[in-house]
Amino acid sequence: MKQFTHKITISVLLLITAITLQGCSSEAPLQPLESNATILAFGDSLTYGTGASRDKAYPAVLEKITGLKVINAGIPGEVSSSGLARLPSLLSQHNPSLIIICHGGNDILRKMNLMQTRGNIQKMIQLAQTNDTQIMLIGVPEFGIFLETLPMYPELARQNNIPIAEDILSEILAKNALKSDQIHPNANGYQLLAERTVSILKQAGALSD
Repeated sequence: MKQFTHKITISVLLLITAITLQGCSSEAPLQPLESNATILAFGDSLTYGTGASRDKAYPAVLEKITGLKVINAGIPGEVSSSGLARLPSLLSQHNPSLIIICHGGNDILRKMNLMQTRGNIQKMIQLAQTNDTQIMLIGVPEFGIFLETLPMYPELARQNNIPIAEDILSEILAKNALKSDQIHPNANGYQLLAERTVSILKQAGALSD
């Protein structure tokens, strides 16, 4: 009887462990993108490419690397509430297969209520899901000495089971050779951002090697 109970206990523990590992997995699988897929790069100046020419912005580099159509939908200075209001028409116009959301930086700079920022980004995610558009996030750091990515970005990624480039902007802005000013990459920085984005999309299954 004790041996039987012991086996049940082990089985239960293994089951709990498997469920926990599944829930904590860093891999958020995406469906493979078709060759005619459109990617919507959505955000503010970090998406627009401030600090470099437009052909060196990360969406343009991403288009060159992947061979897919990438729409640069970045607006410098935009806060997340304005982005949220702008997104539905973009989804309707372009019907993208994938959206890459990099938003909230201006909310951070203006010291706005970050709970509202998080709520706005969550609503962006929900709009994309309603449109059957797959989603990837790019984490934005709290601009300052330590440049740590705000926790709300990985939290949103876990909550919605979507892939995230969590620390790449922090890494770029920590190196003078990769930035044009304190909050924007230069052409080399955007190149690295695009390359890291491709790597994460491959890991998630959206792009093939």
